[in-house]
Amino acid sequence: MNAGYQRNIYSSRRICVLCYDVAVMSRVNRKFDLEKFFVALSDRNRLRLINLMRDDEVCVCFFVEILKMPQPKVSRHLAYLRRAGIVEARREGKWMHYRIVQPSDEHAARILQDVRNYLATDREMQQDRTRLIKVCCAQSLPVMLQGAPLPASLLA
Repeated sequence: MNAGYQRNIYSSRRICVLCYDVAVMSRVNRKFDLEKFFVALSDRNRLRLINLMRDDEVCVCFFVEILKMPQPKVSRHLAYLRRAGIVEARREGKWMHYRIVQPSDEHAARILQDVRNYLATDREMQQDRTRLIKVCCAQSLPVMLQGAPLPASLLA
């Protein structure tokens, strides 16, 4: 391998590590945006996503299947929840998993818990959750979901 090429790879890795460190530090030092938090909770589709996650980590493909929404729309809503500090994402190969996280602001964390408790009693939200359980527990998954990791609480 050519020395110039190796130097470029090393430089690129160093830059990526520095960018990552800056991104993590800015997220840690950033003040909680209460307005963004409430706007995130003001959309019914985002509430449905929060309800489906509950205490699980759920793959985007399950949201698409359960909510019958196009993947770009689901991803856009998840990105908004992520920017608001309500969810985090993790990639596993081609699968993107999302889970709820506690907001850094203690009042927002309490509000989010109250919202989640309310969603568990809402009829439409219960129907979404029932569909998720049916899909996950089916003898054969829909083609789009084959190979997708199932939410942990539904495996038992």
